[in-house]
Amino acid sequence: MHEAANINSVMRALADPTRRAVFERLVGADEITVVELTRGSGVTQGAISQHLKALKQAGLVTERPEGRRVFYRAEPEGLAPLFDWMSHYGVFWRERFANLRTLLKEIDP
Repeated sequence: MHEAANINSVMRALADPTRRAVFERLVGADEITVVELTRGSGVTQGAISQHLKALKQAGLVTERPEGRRVFYRAEPEGLAPLFDWMSHYGVFWRERFANLRTLLKEIDP
């Protein structure tokens, strides 16, 4: 059940396009503040904060307070449940494609 909860929270967090964009900006930066994330995003600082909260709850973001500022960074290990889930289906599809290849060879002599 814990694994299902993890994959659900990661997928739910990344389902929102704005949240994905925030996460992608975090991946491309070492550390970044809410103010920096807000610049040029077309989204309010409050909305960015809410997106960061959701990403943090899903384990995709960590924060480091420094005085009055808080720095955020992507947490790659947070994607592990998604990677594991996709790996399972990768095996599934590789087997199906191998079966399809064999079938096509049998049909086309």
